[in-house]
Formats: sequence, structure tokens, C-alpha cells
Amino acid sequence: MRKILFVLSFLGLVAGGTVAYISAITQPPLPPAFSPATNPYAKGIYAEGIIESDQTSGANINVYPEVLGTVKQILVAEGQEVKAGAPLLLLDDSIQRATVEQLESQAQAAFTLLNELKAQPRKETLDVNEAQVVAAQATLKTAQDELDKQQEAYDLNPKSISKDALDTAANAVLTAKANLVVAQKQRDLTKAGAWIYDIDNQEKQYNALTKSHASASALLAKYTLRAPKNGVVLAINPTVGSFVSTQGAYDTYTQMMVPVLVLGSPRASLNLRCYVDEILVPRLPAPASMKAQMSVRGSNVKIPLRFVRMQPVVSPKIELSDQRLERVDVRVLPIIFRVEKPADLTLYPGQLVDVYISE
Repeated sequence: MRKILFVLSFLGLVAGGTVAYISAITQPPLPPAFSPATNPYAKGIYAEGIIESDQTSGANINVYPEVLGTVKQILVAEGQEVKAGAPLLLLDDSIQRATVEQLESQAQAAFTLLNELKAQPRKETLDVNEAQVVAAQATLKTAQDELDKQQEAYDLNPKSISKDALDTAANAVLTAKANLVVAQKQRDLTKAGAWIYDIDNQEKQYNALTKSHASASALLAKYTLRAPKNGVVLAINPTVGSFVSTQGAYDTYTQMMVPVLVLGSPRASLNLRCYVDEILVPRLPAPASMKAQMSVRGSNVKIPLRFVRMQPVVSPKIELSDQRLERVDVRVLPIIFRVEKPADLTLYPGQLVDVYISE
């Protein structure tokens, strides 16, 4: 029994020593997946940069609607190249379209009435007035003949016709004359056509309705968002059924208002915007002799940069990731470089890189 215990103790001691030995062996470190960004210049200034579209001013093109409404249809996809004027997104325009149709109908009705006034006198109306004049002339002749007969009888024998009957016949003649004058004036008024002031008033109403229709049609066109220039669709933030306004679309993740669409320049052209701390600004070389290099994070790729321009104003630094203001008042100078992108490398606007600028 003692021999067995001794053997087991010995084996346990050997096993423990073996485990301790193996545990003490140091494993060689794994090689890094990529080398960290290093300064390629004897004297260089470090800055953080962000890839952006190639624009003569600003960065990307943020597309906002000029009207508010519900997204009815999205006509493009992210990454798609579009031409200037191409439709990108449709908003629900049912109410505005009905307004345009209503104003168009009102303008057409006003135009028809204007033509009606200009076409006066109408032949049928003038014929009626001419007939009324003829009828008034006939009535006058009848009344005059009756008066002449009674007057002759009265002259022959005053007792044959009463004075009252003679006066009634005379009054009938006067009435017939007055009716004839009215009929003639009504005919002349019809023959003269529409009053110039009525035509002028109707013409102004037609012009006003035409302009209202044109204005409503122009507003209707705003319900279709179009590409302001050639480019690539970088981001589409709303979905079909989402409500958007002139402030943009509500982003669920950031809980902020963001552009409805973001357009960039064609993929062949990219810029890099870096922010140099104001303390390092005096060390910057002249723009004509400025050299810079960027390192793509997560790789060993290093790309030379070509100076394009700088924004000659020192502004407060922002976090490139979410644009929150720094807790301290750090100010930076924006410098824009052109990225000479290798053919075998894919870069995206918004990508952060490390930049070194030679002094």
C-alpha cells in the first residue's frame, strides 16, 4: 500500500512539474496585421483627415426638399451614378396636383369668358335687338295711325270722339316713341360689343389665374427631388412612407435631422480634408511646396497627396465621427488635398485616415 502511495505521489509530482514547465514557456507574439502610421518625413506634422467628394467648395452635396411630405417612391439606389436633373425621390403630391388642376380649369374658364367678351356682339343677340326695333316701329305706326284717325274724326265733329279717348291715343303714341328709342339704344349697345373695361378686367383675371397655375405647377415640381449635378448617390436616409421636411429626414439612430439624400462626385475623383491644429499652423510650408502622405487605417497602404486649397479661416475643431464640439476650445485650419487613388484600392467618402504633412 505504501509503495502504491509513493508511486502515485511521484507521478503527481512529475505531472505538476511538467505542467509548470509548459506553462512557463512564452509564446512568440503574433505579427501585427498592419504597421501603424509612421512619419515619412524628417520633420512632419500629423493631422487627422477624412475622405470626401471632389467639390470646388464644401464637401458632399446634401439634398433637402423645398416642400414637406411623405416619401412616395425612391427612384435611385445608394452607389448609383446619376446625371444632373435625374429624378431621385418622389413625395406625395396628391393635394398639390389637385390644386394645379383646379387652377388650370379656372384659368381655362376665364380665358373662355374673355374670348366671349371679345367676340361680342353675338349675331343671334343682335338679330333679336333688330327685331325688337322693328316691332317698336310697328307699334309706333299703329299708335300714330290710331291717333290720326281719332284726330280727323274729332276735327270733323268734336262730339264724335271724347277728349279722353283722344288723349289716350296721343299718350299711346308717346309711349310707342319712347319704346322705339329704348329698342334702338339696346340695339346700338349690343352692336357696340363688350365694354372695354369689362374686357380689361377679365383679361387681368385670366392673367392672374394663369400665373397662379404656373406658380402651383412650379411648386408641384418641387415634390420630385432631382440631382443638382452629376454624381454618385452616397446615402438615402428616409424610406418609403417616411415624412420629410425642409429640415431633412429624422434619423432613428442619431435621433437628429439629416439630409434626405447625399450626393458625391464621381468615384474617380476624391479629396481629403484634414484639420491642422492652430499650434502647428506656423510650421506649415508654403502651399506651392506642400507635400503630404496619408495612411489608410487597417492596412499598410500609404498614398501621396497633392495640395488643392485651404480654407483660410481657423475654426473650432469638431469630432469627425459625429461632429460633437470639443470640451476645450481647440481650433484648426482645414486643408484639402487631392487623393491619387491606386487602381487596386477602394476608398469611400467619410473614411478616416492619418495624414503627415512635410514641414
